[in-house]
Amino acid sequence: MLGDPCSARQFDAEQWSALVNIARRTNLLGVLAERLNSAGVSAGPLANRHFEGARQLSERQHRSVLWEVHQLDAALGHLQIPILLLKGAAYVISGHVVGKGRLFGDIDILVPRASLGDVESRLMLAGWVSATTSAYDQRYYRKWMHELPPMTHLRRGTVLDVHHTILPLTARNAPDPKQIIDRSSYLPNFSMMRIPSPEDLVIHSITHLVHEGEMHNGLRDLNDIDCMLRRFSLVPGFWDRFVGCAVGNDLAGPVCFGLSLARRFFGTPIPSAVLTQLSSTGRGQQTTRWLEAVYVRAIEAAGEDHRSITMDLAKWLVYVRSHWLRMPWTLMIQHLSIKAWVRWRASVGSARES
Repeated sequence: MLGDPCSARQFDAEQWSALVNIARRTNLLGVLAERLNSAGVSAGPLANRHFEGARQLSERQHRSVLWEVHQLDAALGHLQIPILLLKGAAYVISGHVVGKGRLFGDIDILVPRASLGDVESRLMLAGWVSATTSAYDQRYYRKWMHELPPMTHLRRGTVLDVHHTILPLTARNAPDPKQIIDRSSYLPNFSMMRIPSPEDLVIHSITHLVHEGEMHNGLRDLNDIDCMLRRFSLVPGFWDRFVGCAVGNDLAGPVCFGLSLARRFFGTPIPSAVLTQLSSTGRGQQTTRWLEAVYVRAIEAAGEDHRSITMDLAKWLVYVRSHWLRMPWTLMIQHLSIKAWVRWRASVGSARES
């Protein structure tokens, strides 16, 4: 439907209702609304209310993101360090078509690790506070993760993730954030804000997808990847640079896997030579039929309104795999045990209060 919105012209009310439900569950309602509008496809009256609501919400959110990025630039600009926008904020601020209609919950930035202390202090002075109060979670983020604990603005309520690299420090792959920063470019009308190169935008989107433990946004992320690749690949030399960036940043394995998923769901035109190069040099995370089948089932489950054993099993396998990729076995067992203990204590406390 995203690739051929005109195929919805003959839908009846029941089909429109089903489409709205699936698009909402997969966080693609705004994107689909824009695609239908661009194709001149008119939904039924009831479905159109949902699409129009999503379009207006997206436009309002994008204006809000623009305002927040200006506030971040004002708060951090004096540090004279590169500040890279990542994922949704980068798509929206750069004006790329992939941001059209896209909905997201937070703003992600990447800064040099050596500047984390100064960045956090400046943000706190500007009204940002850590949203994580648990001592264990604070330690978990600061010792092992690739970002500070999420921050929330006291007055505006917006959520900010401050990254110093794109994967946890304990992950099996070890990308070098300096390469991403060096390839980034300044955004006009800002003092220090940048966006990653087209190649790194796609690679980061893929890396995030295949290391994520929950697939409720999996289809949206694959749509991002497909949309960017269809446009960036029109630029001469893109695929050579793309492979070079993935291999040079120790991400050939996960990128190869993510490309296979994009081709499976959206028929993304990817040269076979690219997959061959990546699979021959990728370390770990090689694409296998069973692993691809697990991810396909977990991603499809996000759009279903009923649960099945295979869906639950696929979602559990993706969750466990994501932790296996992020940290050694000993740390993973320790971390999952502590989180299970905390959830059990919280549930017992809630039961006693009720």
